[in-house]
Order: sequence, then C-alpha cells, then structure tokens
Amino acid sequence: MLKKHIPNTITCCNLISGCIATYFAFQSEFEMALLFIVIGAVFDFFDGMTARLLHVSSPIGKELDSLADDITFGFAPSAIVFSYLCTFHIDLPFVPFLAFVMAAFSALRLAKFNLDERQALGFIGLPTPANALFWGSLVLGLQQNDITFEGMEWVILLGTFVSCYLLIAEIPMFALKFKHWGWKGNEIKYIFVISCIPLLLLLGVSGFAAIIAWYVLLSKIAVLMNK
Repeated sequence: MLKKHIPNTITCCNLISGCIATYFAFQSEFEMALLFIVIGAVFDFFDGMTARLLHVSSPIGKELDSLADDITFGFAPSAIVFSYLCTFHIDLPFVPFLAFVMAAFSALRLAKFNLDERQALGFIGLPTPANALFWGSLVLGLQQNDITFEGMEWVILLGTFVSCYLLIAEIPMFALKFKHWGWKGNEIKYIFVISCIPLLLLLGVSGFAAIIAWYVLLSKIAVLMNK
C-alpha cells in the first residue's frame, strides 16, 4: 500500500536536508546550513503528523525518525560549531573536533526520548531541533555581524558542553501544545510566544538563539512556579 511509505519518505527528506546542511556547514556557509536545518525541521514536523493522519505509524518509522533527527539536529549543528572553531587560531588542533560530542549527546537525547513515556505533553531536556536552531542561528549571527573577542573560541566550546548537558538533563521543558486557548494554565506558553516577536525584530537571525535561551529559562521558571 503506497500510503504507508509516505511518512518514511518525508522522514528521509528530513535526513537528506540534514546531510545538505552538514555539507554547507563544512564549507562555512552557515546561512545555507541553517536554512536546511529549518527545512529538515519542517519535514520532521510533518512526518509524524502524516503517520497519524494516515494511521500508518510503525516501529521502523520511529527508529528512522531518530536516525534522521540525529543527522539534521545533531551532526549538522556539530559541523557548524566545528567549522566555526576552525576559524580561530587554536594551538591545540584537536579542540574543534570536540564539537562532535554534541552529535553523540543528541543521539543519546533521541534514544531517551523514544523510551521515556513522560514526554507526551512536554519534554525532559532540551529538544534536539531547538539545540540545532540555537547553534545555527548563533554562529550565523556572529559571522554576519563580525563579532569576536579574546577567548571567544573557549566560550563557544563551553557553550557546546552546556548544551550537551541540557540535551540529557532531567529538566522539564514545556511544549507548545494547548489543551485549551485560555490564559490560565497557558501563561508560560503565551508569554513565550509574545516575547519571541521583539527578540526577532531586535536581533534578526540571532534572535532565534536568544529565543531558545529564553525558552530554557522560562521552562526552569515554570518548574519553580509549580513547586
């Protein structure tokens, strides 16, 4: 039956987008790399939706989705950070390769997500698409605005390790899923959505990185509020 192959085909489009994003990342063409990460995210959104609409969800589709996600949202952003670190004059030549630790932690995050039944309505740890969007937009913004300072490469490396921790951290993070459209119970979600607009207007493409950082902070605030 043809329709059972449609979701997996969309998932493969996600994987191919990630491969293309990785190619552009190694060429230091960060704008194109970010574009294909976003395209991959669109495919990632529609493959699960299509599987549910067509009632053709399958175990192989779930595994394929994770493999595709690790390429698009794990390996591609790692390649972006790697290429960016290579632009610095670092005495230790192995340092840029540490960026690929993020791909490994992304794979671990995805494996945990597949087994964790607590993440039906929210997330435990930073979702891999959010992490990929953060690094893609941050590096592109730094490149476009020619921002640099002494020791910047070490700040980038430290940030990479922090994001690795956030990917697998036992920190509840909200999802933009609404059971109803009222304010009560959705305060954090509405605050987040409304605050995204000025961040994008003020910071441009770097605003996406700020939005992801704000998302992590708001998630932590929501946890404290619920205690």
